[in-house]
Formats: sequence, C-alpha cells, structure tokens
Amino acid sequence: MGIEDKSKKILSDLKSADIEFVVETIGQIRESGNNVILLALIDLLHDTPYSEIKKAILELLSEIKDKASIPTLISAIRNDKYINERKELVASCWQNGLGYNEYLPLFIDLVINSDFLVAFEAFTVIENMYGIIPEEVIEQETIKIEMALKVADGQKEYLLNNVLTIIKDIPEEIRFTD
Repeated sequence: MGIEDKSKKILSDLKSADIEFVVETIGQIRESGNNVILLALIDLLHDTPYSEIKKAILELLSEIKDKASIPTLISAIRNDKYINERKELVASCWQNGLGYNEYLPLFIDLVINSDFLVAFEAFTVIENMYGIIPEEVIEQETIKIEMALKVADGQKEYLLNNVLTIIKDIPEEIRFTD
C-alpha cells in the first residue's frame, strides 16, 4: 500500500463511530502520519465530543518531531475556527520541542491579545524557543511589548515583562538541562 493509499485509509478510519478504533488509529499515525492527516486530526479535535479522542490527538501533537508539521500547526493556531482548541494547540508547540523561533511575533501577539490561559501557553513557547532571530525582529517585538505594557493588567504585565527579558537572550541551540 502506497503512502497516499495509507493516508486515505487513515482518514477514513478517523471517521469511524467506534471511539476505541479511532483512538487506536490515532496511535498508528505516530508511525505513518503526514500533514494531510495532521490537518484532519486538528479538525477532529475541533469536531469530536469524545474526551478520549481529544486526549489521543493532543498526546500525538505534543510528541510530533517532524518539522514539516510546524506550518500546519501554526496555521491552525492562527485560524479562528480552532479558537476553542487554541490553548491546547499552543501548548503542543512547547511540548513537542520543535523550533518555532520564526513565529516569535505570533506567540508575542498571543501573549498580548489572548486570554490568560492561551497567553501563558504562548509565553511558555517563547520561554522554550531557540534559534537565530534577526535583531530587527527583536527590536520590533520589543516595541510592541512596551506598547502593550502600557495597558496590561497584573498577570499580563508579569508575562510581558518576562517576555522582554527572554527575547533578548534566546539561545541559538536547544539547551538540555539535567
């Protein structure tokens, strides 16, 4: 069976009414997933009323190690269709440990404009960022944060002050701690 046929079968299996079968199928995606399936999983996360299925999808998203999945995940975070899943989608970014440094402005916008729970998850993504970020991006984001600080409440003010410190010292490579 080719990759396209496997993807079609997985997409079909995800539509099953059997919750345990769907959870099992999600487990199989770890070995043979792709971005078409990832988007279908995010749609399923949005559409399903079953907590077991949501939990399986979120576990998978938090363990993704394929950098090609980053644009799909970022697109879902930006899409207001998934606003109810945004907190979990953002959390999966820091949990999976992939490099999101190119999306620093998005995560700063989330800290500034989102409710505290989403803002805290976005803050955690920033806190775990690594990679080279152009100085002009740091400068632009610093100005944006300083403007937001003028109207921020206590919790947001705390997060934004910490983001200001963090973005000036983002490591180029991932740091491992014991």
